[in-house]
Amino acid sequence: MSKIIKPYKDSDATKKTQVATMFDTISKDYDGLNRVITFGIDVKWRKKVVAMVKATQPKTILDIATGTGDLAIMQSQAMPEANIIGLDISSGMLEIGAQKIKELGLESSIEMVLGDSENIPYPDNHFDAITVSYGVRNFEDLDKGLQEIYRVLKPGGIFVVLETSVPTKFPFKQGYLLHSKVVLPLVGRLFSKDDKAYRYLSDSANSFPYGKEFNLILNKNGFSKVKDLIVTFGVSTIYKAHK
Repeated sequence: MSKIIKPYKDSDATKKTQVATMFDTISKDYDGLNRVITFGIDVKWRKKVVAMVKATQPKTILDIATGTGDLAIMQSQAMPEANIIGLDISSGMLEIGAQKIKELGLESSIEMVLGDSENIPYPDNHFDAITVSYGVRNFEDLDKGLQEIYRVLKPGGIFVVLETSVPTKFPFKQGYLLHSKVVLPLVGRLFSKDDKAYRYLSDSANSFPYGKEFNLILNKNGFSKVKDLIVTFGVSTIYKAHK
């Protein structure tokens, strides 16, 4: 992205710091509001990610920007033999995720770790699979984050990203823009402690490179066999790549 989008435009703090603060603030509301905003369709999209990862039969999985652990939990349930690390810079989100994991009895297979996606605390060639669900657009330095992911991914390993995109066809494009620019910020303002957070989520989604543009960014950072799968008329896209 040519322009760095930050949650709090009146703050001099780095994007990384602001994103961590933002998610700490909205962590208790996030799961419920996310289901309302996406009408629950995001669960279906994550299931597609899980299926892609499961097909490679990974033993070790890193879920970056894991948030409250939805994708990590789904992967653990689908692949009970896998060891999963959920990494996030927000302690508030991780706390909610840890509670969910404990209630489901998955503590032995999922470890929640406070960490930075641009400085991943694991050695080279460590994970069989790495996933990111709605997190790459929050990277302060997209290239650096992708290079770190490439570094810790094993040769032959799979990298799957689920991220927002903008529909290109009428009327889906118009409906998406109305939802992201009007509905999402409005819901955030009414029901969240931090309306700026949901304004940021909208702005960052609309400015993030998607489709062929993101494919090229993945290629530039070393990934191969890059493919994208458009879901629900283009409101999100799943990217699959390998090392």
